[in-house]
Amino acid sequence: MEQEKELDHKVNILKKSVQEIEQDIQVLEDLQYKYGIKTKSSKGQDEMREILINDETKGHAIKESQQEEIANEQMFTDLNIKREMVMKEIANALTLAEQIQLTLLSEELPEWKKRQQMACIGGPHNTCLEQLQNWFTVVAECLQQIRQQLKKVQELVQKYTYNNDPLTLGKSQLDEQALSLFKNLILNSLVVEKQPCMPTHPKRPLVLKNAVQVRVKIRLLVKLPELNSQPKVKISIDKGFSEMDTVKGFRNVLILTNVNKVMTLDESSGCLEAEFRHLSVKEKRPSNISKELSLSVCEELHLISFDTQLVLPELCIDLSITCLPVVLMNPVSRLSSAWGSILWYNMCCSELHNLLFFLNPPPVKWGQLSEVLSWQFSSVTKRALNSEQLRMLADKLLGPEAQGDPEALIHWNTFYKGSSESGDSFWQWIYEHLELAQKNVPNIWNDGYCMGFLSKEREKALLRDKLPGTFLLRFSENSRCGGIIITWVERSQEGEAVVRSTEPYTKFDLNRISLPNIIRDYTISDGEKDPVNPLIYLYPDIPRDVAFGRYYTSASDGKDFYIHIYTLHIFNEPLLNTDPPLELISTGKKIR
Repeated sequence: MEQEKELDHKVNILKKSVQEIEQDIQVLEDLQYKYGIKTKSSKGQDEMREILINDETKGHAIKESQQEEIANEQMFTDLNIKREMVMKEIANALTLAEQIQLTLLSEELPEWKKRQQMACIGGPHNTCLEQLQNWFTVVAECLQQIRQQLKKVQELVQKYTYNNDPLTLGKSQLDEQALSLFKNLILNSLVVEKQPCMPTHPKRPLVLKNAVQVRVKIRLLVKLPELNSQPKVKISIDKGFSEMDTVKGFRNVLILTNVNKVMTLDESSGCLEAEFRHLSVKEKRPSNISKELSLSVCEELHLISFDTQLVLPELCIDLSITCLPVVLMNPVSRLSSAWGSILWYNMCCSELHNLLFFLNPPPVKWGQLSEVLSWQFSSVTKRALNSEQLRMLADKLLGPEAQGDPEALIHWNTFYKGSSESGDSFWQWIYEHLELAQKNVPNIWNDGYCMGFLSKEREKALLRDKLPGTFLLRFSENSRCGGIIITWVERSQEGEAVVRSTEPYTKFDLNRISLPNIIRDYTISDGEKDPVNPLIYLYPDIPRDVAFGRYYTSASDGKDFYIHIYTLHIFNEPLLNTDPPLELISTGKKIR
């Protein structure tokens, strides 16, 4: 906020300075006009005196002439001072404009792009583009006004000039400086307002499916009347990146739809913009393509570029902007893998056009990765991951001995490809539970009733001193497709606390019967007594029906219409490891 206030202050000073220069040039023009009239009048009066004066009036005429000469000299001095002041004011305004522009192009614009990059992978969405647009526009307006003022100065010089005229000293340098600053500002004013995204997956930008509709929008940050000429934009993909040919089997892609579009005036922003709503990218399959790839399909990166030309009075500027790298997948089942690549690239890559990034991807610190993992949940649900959940993930990824060190490095292969014989990866395990929280148990997750990522050891510690029938919900540590486990505490005949857990309820189960209904109808029996529901209090002490009652549905709602009794293994884990495992028979309602 302090930086924003300081920049706002400088921009307002620049705007005020340019307005003052405009007034001073008007004063200078009036003063020059009066001086011209005065000098012509004095010359005529001197000639008349030479004709009319005699010996008696000669002394008086000489005195009048001397007084007029002094007045003219004073007026010339004032004129010269005013000319010096105007040129100094213009030079100072250009220096201030250059300082502001340097801040905009080296700090504010890169920071906005970084914020947008983080927003693409789930980060905060307050990217402040309107504020950036306002700064760009004010500076551009001021530079254009200064260029017009320098033209006015040239007109004054043409009407009257003299040796060492301040208006001519350094004017050419000021002209060049004003033009250079204006061109440089315009060259950097084209941005990708909305990165490529499939409308069917709005939370997964930069992941494209082969030959499926994609949307992307570009905007010019400068608003000037002379820029409303509706320039044409040409779109291309992987333009000029010949290094991809060195990667064995790197796919060639092409754009299927019309590659040209006209930029029009956006009513809401007042800027020129072009939105491609039906863009489609497709893999081009040459007959001699190699089947052996140096990179996996989801590690291949591609760039979509936009080129246009602005034609202004006495000026023509070529503009180009490139989106963030995209991943082109084929089946939607590869979405999780493609999204993992997008996360890693945007976390780590400082070279925004490095298409060969995944040939040697750098590691990332756990502190940064944990924040991004939390964003994955907060961006699609109303609840981020808390410190305890992140600690469990750190222990799983780094080992308990690392103690969740934020400086610990995570390598791409460890995160993405996994090292187990089954090929399961840490990221795939995370993603499956993300999908589960978002699509299958959103209400329970948002209410905080599912503890999510929780280790068995921590689970036992939480339940150890609780009343019998206290239960909690957590994500499975081993299920490939994600799952929710229900764990509750009981007391043995000896009074020892015993923890029992269900098998994981996967998304396939939860698509057929809701988790609240499972909890409501869950029963177990030891074969001797009537079946009972062991789930009484949601941790720490919330009555089951108070927590989940509003989410219960009846069989008449259609979802649980077909039910049957099923057998389920219950894992009995004594807290003190004194009791042997016990297999119980469980009954419950579940879709066939």
